[in-house]
Amino acid sequence: MMVADVEPRGRLTQVDGLLVGHWTDTEGITGCTVVLCEEPFVCAADVRGGAPGTRETDLLAPGRLVERVDAIVLAGGSAYGLAAADGVVAWLRDQGRGFPTKAGPVPIVPAAIIYDLWLGKPSWPGAQAGYFAAASASADFTCGSVGAGTGATVGKFLGEERATKAGVGTACLAGVGGLVVGALAVVNALGNVVEPESGRVVAGARLEDGTFASARLLYTIERGWSHSMNTTLVVVGTNAALSRSEAYRVAQMAQDGLALAVRPAHTLYDGDTTFCVATGKLQADPNLVGIMAVEVVAAAIVHAASSAGSLGGIPAARDVRGVQPA
Repeated sequence: MMVADVEPRGRLTQVDGLLVGHWTDTEGITGCTVVLCEEPFVCAADVRGGAPGTRETDLLAPGRLVERVDAIVLAGGSAYGLAAADGVVAWLRDQGRGFPTKAGPVPIVPAAIIYDLWLGKPSWPGAQAGYFAAASASADFTCGSVGAGTGATVGKFLGEERATKAGVGTACLAGVGGLVVGALAVVNALGNVVEPESGRVVAGARLEDGTFASARLLYTIERGWSHSMNTTLVVVGTNAALSRSEAYRVAQMAQDGLALAVRPAHTLYDGDTTFCVATGKLQADPNLVGIMAVEVVAAAIVHAASSAGSLGGIPAARDVRGVQPA
C-alpha cells in the first residue's frame, strides 16, 4: 500500500479561493499583509498572548451577528499599523463587497499587529499600504522579510540587539477526501523558533560566540528583557465547512502549533493571535482540521524564521554561525 506524503509543504493559498497580498517598506522596515478570499468566509480568532493589538476581533466570537468577514489584515507598526485595515476596507468597498446594509455594503476586516518600530526609522503601514496589499493579492505570494514580517524578529530575551530576523512563513497539508489546511505566520516572538521534533533552534537569541541561546537561559536572567514587545500572528485557512464555533475551536487548537515552534510562547509580553478562516467548500470533521492546523502552524513558523533575510543590522538565521538545542 502506498502512503501519501503528509509532510507540511506548500502555502496557505492552496486552500482554493484564498489570496495573499503584501506591502513592504524596506527603508522603514515594516509592512502589512492581507488575506482575502473570492467570497466572504467564516472566521474566528483566539487571542492567547498578554499584549495583543487587534481590531474587530470581538465580532468574531461565537454568537455575534456577522457570520462572515471579507479580509484579514496583519501589519507592522504597532497600534499605528491598524490603519492599514482602512485601506483594505476602501478596496473592498470599491469592489462592492461587504456586509449588506441599507446604506450599502460595509466590509468587515479584522486586523492584528506586531511591534517593529524599534528596528528601522519609526514608520508604519497606513491606508494606502493596505489598499495596495489588497489590490495585489494573489495565490502566488512571497515569504521571508516581506509584508507584515518585514520588521519581525525573534529571540529578544537577551535584548533586541541579540535578536535574529524572522518574517512571514507558510505551509499546507492535504488530508482525506480533498480536505486542505494551510497556515500563514508572521513571527515576531520574544522566544526562539525551534524545530518541534528535534528541538533545534532555527532562529533566536544570539550569544557572543555566535550560537543561539537556550530558552532555559531565561531562568537565570536578571535584566529587563520583559520590556520587549512581541507577537506571533497566524492565519489558518481550510476549505472545510465550519461554523463560527467550530472555527473558534480550530483557532484555539492552532495555538498548540505556535507553542511547539516558539519557546517560550504566550508570555505576558507576546500578543499571540490566531485566526481560522473556512471557505466552506466541503464537509469535514473539525477535529481533523484542528489537528492538521497544529502541524501546519508549527511548520509555517519554522519557515518564517528560515526564509527571512537580514535587515536593519539584525542577521537572518542563515547568517548565524551555529545552533544549540532549545
